[in-house]
Amino acid sequence: MDHEEEMPTVPDGTRAAGAGGSAGPVDRSTLRLGLTVGGLVLALLVGFGLGRIGANGAAAPGNPGVPSHTHAPGIGPHDHSGTGTGDGDGGPGTGQAGAEVGGLSLSAAGLTLAPVSAPTGVGAGQEFRFRVLGADRRPVTGYAVVHDKPMHLVVARRDLSGYQHLHPTMAPDGTWQVPLRLPEPGVWRAYADFTAVDDAGRQTAATLGVDLVVAGDYRPRPLPAAAREATVDGYPVTYQGTPQVGAIQPLLFRVFADGTPVTALEPYLGAYGHLVALREGDLGYLHVHPEPQPAGGAVKFWLAAPSPGRYRLFFDFRLGGVVRTAAFTLVVP
Repeated sequence: MDHEEEMPTVPDGTRAAGAGGSAGPVDRSTLRLGLTVGGLVLALLVGFGLGRIGANGAAAPGNPGVPSHTHAPGIGPHDHSGTGTGDGDGGPGTGQAGAEVGGLSLSAAGLTLAPVSAPTGVGAGQEFRFRVLGADRRPVTGYAVVHDKPMHLVVARRDLSGYQHLHPTMAPDGTWQVPLRLPEPGVWRAYADFTAVDDAGRQTAATLGVDLVVAGDYRPRPLPAAAREATVDGYPVTYQGTPQVGAIQPLLFRVFADGTPVTALEPYLGAYGHLVALREGDLGYLHVHPEPQPAGGAVKFWLAAPSPGRYRLFFDFRLGGVVRTAAFTLVVP
């Protein structure tokens, strides 16, 4: 006796005819339910896969696998441009400052700047003493050495004059101190730029800021006009490049002697130059370090402007054992 063989189904909902049997209809409601369930499962699997790709930073829309936040080598391994910073070696990603500014707050990243004493009058013989408090309100005593120092203190008056780059020393109880001469009355901004290290070895880079008030007749100076050349102790200093909002661009600084670029700049704090940019209005702070080696006398930085506006650039360099600072006004349209 012949037995009917089970025929495979085909997409139109019928059973294929085969030897010993004829095609017949299939329960279409059952087929539709099966197709619906299968489609849902497939959609879930595809969605899960895409989600995994996006979470890993690859092939997600708008993310080619490049991190959106970069750090300057202390604008670097320490970037000094906010609450976090990072160095690199060569090209964008080395010595570059992203679009974030630091120093606008007493507190960031769980750390708080706590002044102990500060100058209140004009002149020398005064000290600035402060602590950095952790989330537990206890003074931080662990710091990473970044560009030869565990603490960089930058000070400028709110009209962007009187720039100073100092290096306090720390007592065992976590109190930092440094002689600080504020030569004119007014409101001065002090930036503590550092990388804290906790008991577990975790590092947190931060730039915290505080105002220091010096009593007296405050007469703000107008910001000098934008220029690409400044002269310091008889040395002309120039820069090339135009920072843009949202786009990292190179800035090349050269020091001249007798009309020729100086090729014998000396390392200062582990680099051949340091660049601090302060934004007019809120005194937002960027601290940028250059590529490891000058090229043809040019010290090269990478910088993205955080916003349109006017900035004061301070370029520190050492020559003949003396550290000098050339200052420029920059206008970002």
